[in-house]
Amino acid sequence: MRESKIHTPCYIVQERALKENLEQLAGLARETGCRILLAQKAFSMFRVYPLIGNYLAGTTASGLYEARLGAECMGKENHIFSPAYREEEMGEILSLCGHVVLNSPQQIRRYKRKILAAGRSVGLRVNPECSTQEGHAIYDPCAPGSRLGTTLSQLERALADTPDLLEGIEGLHFHTLCEQDADALAVTLDAVVEKFGVYMTKMKWVNLGGGHHITRPGYHMETLKQCIRRVQKLCGGTVYLEPGEAVALQAGTLRTSVLEITENGVQTAILDASAACHMPDVLEMPYRPPLSGAGLPGEKPFTYRLAGPTCLAGDVIGDYSFDRPLETGDVLEFQDMAIYSMVKNNTFNGMALPDIVLEREDGSRELVRRFGYEDFKGRLS
Repeated sequence: MRESKIHTPCYIVQERALKENLEQLAGLARETGCRILLAQKAFSMFRVYPLIGNYLAGTTASGLYEARLGAECMGKENHIFSPAYREEEMGEILSLCGHVVLNSPQQIRRYKRKILAAGRSVGLRVNPECSTQEGHAIYDPCAPGSRLGTTLSQLERALADTPDLLEGIEGLHFHTLCEQDADALAVTLDAVVEKFGVYMTKMKWVNLGGGHHITRPGYHMETLKQCIRRVQKLCGGTVYLEPGEAVALQAGTLRTSVLEITENGVQTAILDASAACHMPDVLEMPYRPPLSGAGLPGEKPFTYRLAGPTCLAGDVIGDYSFDRPLETGDVLEFQDMAIYSMVKNNTFNGMALPDIVLEREDGSRELVRRFGYEDFKGRLS
């Protein structure tokens, strides 16, 4: 693709940055013997699944459609976890996934025999009730009242009623982190071992979940390796990690154009990209995405509020400053937009989904997908 052929808004995923992340993850797997899976909930650009499959052990899914995508487009190990399963989908799930993680003792009673009869490995997700996050309860699986994972007291009550409940269960899974360093994993692992260590010793595998910012500069890799080896020593089995962000961290951008400049006590640049539609984590977290060449409000001479074109009053990306005044037609580029963007975007207000472009290592660009009216209409009735 020539530069002039790139429409906005569009996601541009850089193959070189993706490979750099994958090489780090593959190096960790080689050194420690752990197996690393792509968490598709963060990054599902299946155009690059063959590339990812050259480095990682497979994929992990949160539901049937992700399980199908992983099986069809990567075709390696395929794991699944869901807080609850639809009974009518379990047969297809078992045809696609080698590891099925259940969320509760009730699910073990309901599905264990069927999963074992299909020759699949069954795991239980546990909740160590150990929160290491600050300020983002929406992303904290250990928050009070969490529906994710079985607590120790729940497990002990279930075992009192059904002593053979864990017979046939081959793995334990815990996922408690969100964009965190290995020190948070070490704290969590202490809690997991204290509460569930006696059960871990009987398992063939343990999954440490995702949320590990392994490919972020400055990440404490040695601490992660120590955690992996500790689990390996305790259970003698396979240790899995399932990062999503770490696979595509800083490997993509969202390119957008200025449509209009307005002023009502603040200078606002209305873009053809929307926080609500194209980068929903900006509103959910919330957070201020990095923007190439821009600074904090007041840092540079000209400050603007950047906002989307939808009718949602809160469709605001954030305030940024620039070296010169913005003009209609200017092109801006938000950084770190490969993760949790394509997988969460939507067509609210009839907004078009951004193009998806793959930038090759040699700098050439391939238009992977251009969306249109039929994609909007197809979601409706």
